[in-house]
Amino acid sequence: MTNPAPIYVIDRKTGKQFEETVLGEKWIRWAYQNSESHFLERVLFRSKLISKLMGAWYDSSFSKSKIAPTIAELAIDESEFAEPTDSYVSFNDFFIRHLKEEARPFSDKKEDIVSPADGRTLVFPKLDENTYIPVKGFPFSIKTMLPDIYDRFTNGALAIIRLCPADYHRYHFPCTGTITQSIDIQGALHSVNPIALGSGPDVFSENKRTYTLIDTQNAGTMCFIEVGAFGVGTIVNTRTNGAVKKMDEKGFFKFGGSTVVVLFEQDRIQFSEDLVENSAAGKETLLKLGEPLATVIS
Repeated sequence: MTNPAPIYVIDRKTGKQFEETVLGEKWIRWAYQNSESHFLERVLFRSKLISKLMGAWYDSSFSKSKIAPTIAELAIDESEFAEPTDSYVSFNDFFIRHLKEEARPFSDKKEDIVSPADGRTLVFPKLDENTYIPVKGFPFSIKTMLPDIYDRFTNGALAIIRLCPADYHRYHFPCTGTITQSIDIQGALHSVNPIALGSGPDVFSENKRTYTLIDTQNAGTMCFIEVGAFGVGTIVNTRTNGAVKKMDEKGFFKFGGSTVVVLFEQDRIQFSEDLVENSAAGKETLLKLGEPLATVIS
């Protein structure tokens, strides 16, 4: 195996590049990049058992001891927490924490579409038919990710927001609209880290995922997709029908890495210029929930 290449992300606020801290990086690289580890990859990422066992432990009070070391290792800002750190009864209780309302400001203009989550973001302003290529990844297709509805979004615009353990793990609606359909798709639980994306598994088509169709106020139909990953046995959607407002909570992921994908029909939105520029260079951009993602094409 070659020497591991660092994962670099651009901080939107500073414009500077930083190296991402990856929890369990050694094991992820070994499972996906070592030719002798295919059995481990099948056991860990194609079976739900390990993730279920991990989830049970992280739901237990025994896992509370992991909270303080994780906050320190990942430099998580405790001042944003809605509840005191010592009030969390388990690691998952901390992981799905609420934030203070003022911690994530946003534009209330109808034409502004905001980031639905904290995460490392790639945008694809116009898909090549139905294909996109994540950072360090192989080509992926919305045809295999969304086999029943992909044709509605051919040549559309797509954003991938990759959440890491350091991030706030609740996700919200990026614009106002009405939910028309919500579908769960069972699957594997591959890591969504670029290490895995660059090693060949069809993460966005194989992993457990949920998609929601939303008739937006002025941007056509949007598809909001949650992709589960290793350690995330549970995607919890708290809103699955009816009218929703921009920044209403949609749901949350339990412990692990995970991803939100938002997909728009052709010629409906224009992504922010800095995201387009960074993505074209193969660089993810660190966004916070509520920050500008795109504007509606009038």
